[in-house]
Amino acid sequence: MKNEELHPAEGGLKNSGFSLRKRLRSFRYAFNGIRLLITGEANAWIHCAAAITVLILGFALGLSRWEWVAVVFAIGAVLSAEAFNSAIEALADEVSEEYRERIKRTKDMAAGAVLLIALAAAVVGCIIFIPKLITLNS
Repeated sequence: MKNEELHPAEGGLKNSGFSLRKRLRSFRYAFNGIRLLITGEANAWIHCAAAITVLILGFALGLSRWEWVAVVFAIGAVLSAEAFNSAIEALADEVSEEYRERIKRTKDMAAGAVLLIALAAAVVGCIIFIPKLITLNS
């Protein structure tokens, strides 16, 4: 018997077989996750406000195609990292409400990952926007 034919409890894959209904349902779950991130996580609001500001500034300054690619990837990376961080924190809180050093370390590392990508996104923003703003003021 193939692994795909087994029930998940018996070591099979969770979602064996393709169906359009399953794929559409997975998109619905994903969009719900994005909604939960944006409506329920304060840090995601901060990242979204920064993203909207960057998008408005990008349109105002007329970014090139490749500058837009960098900006969109930076925004997507930061929001994705925030989503992973929020999911890890929620799961860790579900596992144990009491203090555990390993859970604290895990949460700190996830938060650190968000900070790293946010700093990288800020550098990308500086590389793209500072020269344009300097030229604009000259």
